Amino acid sequence: MSKKIVLKKGLNIPIAGEAELRVSKAIAPSVVAVCPTDFKGLLPRLLVREGDSVLCGSPVVADKKNADIILCSPVSGTVKEIVRGEKRKLLAVLIEADNEQKCVNFEAKDPETMTAEEVRQALLQSGLWPWLIQRPYGIIADPQVKPRAIYVSAFNTAPLGADAEFCNAEQLKAIQVGVNALSKLTDGGVHVSVNCKHSEFNRIAGAEIHRFKAKKHPAGNVGVQICNIRPILKGETVWTISLNGLASIGKLFTKGVYDVSRKVAVCGPMAIEPAYIQTVPGMQMKEIAPFYGGYGEGIRFISGDALSGANVGEEGYLGFFSDQITLIREGVEKELLGWARPVRYKQFSTDHCYFSWLMPWRKYEMDTNLHGGPRAFLMNDGYYGKVLPMDIFPVYLAKACLANDIDKMEKFGIYEVLPEDLAVCEFIDPSKNNIQDMIANGIDLMLKEMA
Repeated sequence: MSKKIVLKKGLNIPIAGEAELRVSKAIAPSVVAVCPTDFKGLLPRLLVREGDSVLCGSPVVADKKNADIILCSPVSGTVKEIVRGEKRKLLAVLIEADNEQKCVNFEAKDPETMTAEEVRQALLQSGLWPWLIQRPYGIIADPQVKPRAIYVSAFNTAPLGADAEFCNAEQLKAIQVGVNALSKLTDGGVHVSVNCKHSEFNRIAGAEIHRFKAKKHPAGNVGVQICNIRPILKGETVWTISLNGLASIGKLFTKGVYDVSRKVAVCGPMAIEPAYIQTVPGMQMKEIAPFYGGYGEGIRFISGDALSGANVGEEGYLGFFSDQITLIREGVEKELLGWARPVRYKQFSTDHCYFSWLMPWRKYEMDTNLHGGPRAFLMNDGYYGKVLPMDIFPVYLAKACLANDIDKMEKFGIYEVLPEDLAVCEFIDPSKNNIQDMIANGIDLMLKEMA
């Protein structure tokens, strides 16, 4: 039986460039990157060298802390280059794809007849284990830990976010198999959150369905949903996984292949005829040149949504967890006496500072301009709380992270959040503070001192 949860707080950001619900093209990248930096908490150990041949599903990187956790190649081909940064930090493994793709055969299995240990080993050996994210802290799940429960968000409220129903309409069978497999790994069951009474995901069997009545971001964030279903307490561990992850796990058991391909929304004010593409993670942004005219100067390439995605640049790559590419203009110009010009119908304000609030239907050609500089922190938790449907104190949590005060971080909710959950607070912040960075630094401190 589904449970209904009503969320009224939040904010929908009216940015232009929503992707049309159609697949414009399928992109088979010539070069694909496996980026260990996509996985928080992973200490990468290289398993291949330049010139090595790999299959789709071949191990490329392992975790130094737990050798059973591996990252696999999403394509078959030849290792073209090992990219390193400062202090020889491993940034990416570039793989030149073959014309004809070949996959490792993991053999199809029925998770219903498997034990929890057999399911765990199948996910580890196939390289699909990194889909499972552990909370607190948002790191790759520890295979030795049994979580309280596993949570899945089946709807997306992020700005211009990929439509979950459209992207996964053909994956329902695989998603069901994924739920069947993961239910073996926890006693608390798999919890799926939907945002529509008639959602196709209501039909998932063997999972507890939570029906959210919510239209504003960040209601689609799995962290917000967990907070409203059953908050994470100190000492508790839960896992989360996306629909794409469930589909990949389902295809592993039904077809015996490593398949992380997905539909990706190419959107944003700078996108030409925004639509969806079919591709794999690690695709270089240059592959979508027709969507921005082939000239990337002055465009910010974001792997993910405009609030919490990663600025990867034209030379960057689609993140492992991303199902959205946002193209927005780099705002570099300065505005004279902007605070004294209320008649700006082309700009959006959450506080009705401009007369644009009289046109609630309007979409805006937003850019990266902050329209102001950093200043003193606004000491009003209610201001940020009106867009955050979580029972925490965002200002006090952010200030505790700034002060590196672990006791207060625990008191004010560090176990319940990831930076993306407070992205809307950062957007409306008149003080122009990087709230997501504050939370990320606080989580890093907790990992160092407490984990």
